[in-house]
Amino acid sequence: MRKYAEYISRVEIESLWSGKRHICWDLDAKVNILSGINGVGKSTILNRIIDTLGKSGEILAGNLPGGMLKVYPEEATHIRYDVIRGFDRPLMSSDVVSRTSGAHIKTELDWLLYQLQRQYLDYQVNVGNRIISILQEGGGDAREQAERVSKAKTRFQDIVDELFAATGKTLIREKNEVRFLQYDEVLTPYQLSSGEKQMLAILLTVLVEDFHHYTLLMDEPEVSLHIEWQEKLIDIIQELNPNAQIILTTHSPALIVNGWEDHVTEVSDITT
Repeated sequence: MRKYAEYISRVEIESLWSGKRHICWDLDAKVNILSGINGVGKSTILNRIIDTLGKSGEILAGNLPGGMLKVYPEEATHIRYDVIRGFDRPLMSSDVVSRTSGAHIKTELDWLLYQLQRQYLDYQVNVGNRIISILQEGGGDAREQAERVSKAKTRFQDIVDELFAATGKTLIREKNEVRFLQYDEVLTPYQLSSGEKQMLAILLTVLVEDFHHYTLLMDEPEVSLHIEWQEKLIDIIQELNPNAQIILTTHSPALIVNGWEDHVTEVSDITT
């Protein structure tokens, strides 16, 4: 039996929050964009999907509340997934978080970045160990193999520099933790703007999955992002991890202008 699924293939929900609607949504393995007016149920559908996944990715008996979640391959028992939300809310228990991670953690996005920084350190260790192993084993193409392993991290760094160039920020590549240099001042991720934090969180989330098949669920991720970043978002995610399945809700047409129009689903189209 296979443990991890490659993607979610179908979502069925009986009696959405109105109590009168049935949702049946066949999903693409790569990109799925859920659109519709306010109050139609976009976030509710996304939350129902999240509710059926345990913290370690267990597919809880394959059942949504009043529905069914199907994956590919069908016999898989778990799926790797991450959740990004567009609204950066203050932490409800900030005192507890501050004692464990520092007073600079004020919002849910700060807390996510704190956790991602730790995952980023683990990711770099894993990449470094794989490179050492490849070089020690030798072979005529060992150097080329090592470069391929490190390519994703280098591309991540290049993308961040490209996106943040307008405000003079660049990643300090010599540091293991994420730090920025802006006009001779060193900045932590918590000193960035809301939009910059949001984009950085998305990019780190995708990177540390390290090319695994997994599902990235995003609820209106464009809220803090300016138009140019919205237009690039899906392409950047696909570049950093071609094995990622994207499921997102949005109100913004900018997210689909780069050829993703055929991946848009209206809530009314999957409702009976």
